[in-house]
Amino acid sequence: MSSGSAFRLPRTVILLGVTSFFTDIGSEMIFPLLPILFADFAGGAAFLGIIEGAADALSSVLKLYSGRLADRLPRRKPLVLAGYGLSTLVRPLMAVAASPWHALAIRLADRTGKGIRSSPRDALIADAAEPGAVGRAFGFHRAMDHAGAVVGPLIATLLLAMGLNVRPIFWIAIVPGVLAVVALLLVNEAPRENTEPAKPIARSDAPLPRTLKSYLGILALFSIGNSSDVFLLLRARDLRIPLVAIPALWALLHVSKLLWSTVGGIWSDRVPRVHLIVAGWLVYAATYFAFGVADQPWHGWALFIVYGAFYGLSEPAEKALVKDLAPEEARGTAFGSYNFIVGMASLPAGLLMGALWSWGGHQVALVVGALIALGSAFLLGVWELTRPSRT
Repeated sequence: MSSGSAFRLPRTVILLGVTSFFTDIGSEMIFPLLPILFADFAGGAAFLGIIEGAADALSSVLKLYSGRLADRLPRRKPLVLAGYGLSTLVRPLMAVAASPWHALAIRLADRTGKGIRSSPRDALIADAAEPGAVGRAFGFHRAMDHAGAVVGPLIATLLLAMGLNVRPIFWIAIVPGVLAVVALLLVNEAPRENTEPAKPIARSDAPLPRTLKSYLGILALFSIGNSSDVFLLLRARDLRIPLVAIPALWALLHVSKLLWSTVGGIWSDRVPRVHLIVAGWLVYAATYFAFGVADQPWHGWALFIVYGAFYGLSEPAEKALVKDLAPEEARGTAFGSYNFIVGMASLPAGLLMGALWSWGGHQVALVVGALIALGSAFLLGVWELTRPSRT
């Protein structure tokens, strides 16, 4: 492969990035408005937590099984299209939700779409990426994802400033969803060879290598300490960052993620991927330690910028390493397992952080999260030194 081709992304990767960009615009237009909508419902805050927890758990399980199914079908695109199409259709229905149960059904359907599409989409990116530019492909995709997460809340803020009520914004969110589906329809996927007819997905015909399983085990440990970023927003309020500035702080984090995902994806094709993952986890640990001792508003702004480097360094390299370690015939299963572990760990991670925060305060909770990240980075370094073959 020439040096010039290493800097050109395949059409499929670009179109999948555009799909994620528009999807995240629609999703992030809605997500910040859900607490406002749920204020109209009895027990709104508590039920919102139930909904989001149930939706994320369902999505994680579906990511595992959709990845396995993607390995048995001649094309992955139909699963990806079904997932994005379902989310696009159901997400705007939140505008007519009249009870918490309506909202629960809509969010579950939305996250079902995410669960169906995520693992086959990751496998499709891995299939299309040039051998020396896998990290860059995943970095580009994550950057487009974060770009949509910046644009979506800004559009919602603008619409609210224009005097629009919350519910009509949910209807407007169908526009970027439709654009996402149109971009996906333009993806051309050639049938894969040696695929078998779809089978029951209770088992995998191509077991994952032991090296990949041990890598996923270390990733699971890190994920248990990787709690929701909502706790950092809570810490930002403790640092006297005004409430009206929190959306801007959130957007700033996504800008940092966008920039670092682009850089991290390129770097992961030039240096050992494990080195970047460890570097990202060390940034995570350092940021959590710093959030524990910060005492000025500007500390919060600076740390959110630095925190974006954790995502940019680790996420593209983590997915590229999954592609490196997985046999081609089990690539969907591998990404399904990766997404399942990361998603399911969010529940114990949140429970652990919340319990520690309530028991010992923010310093104890943040330090424990940092120590888990440090331990995981150490184990991953040992894993890299001792595994039979390195990519």
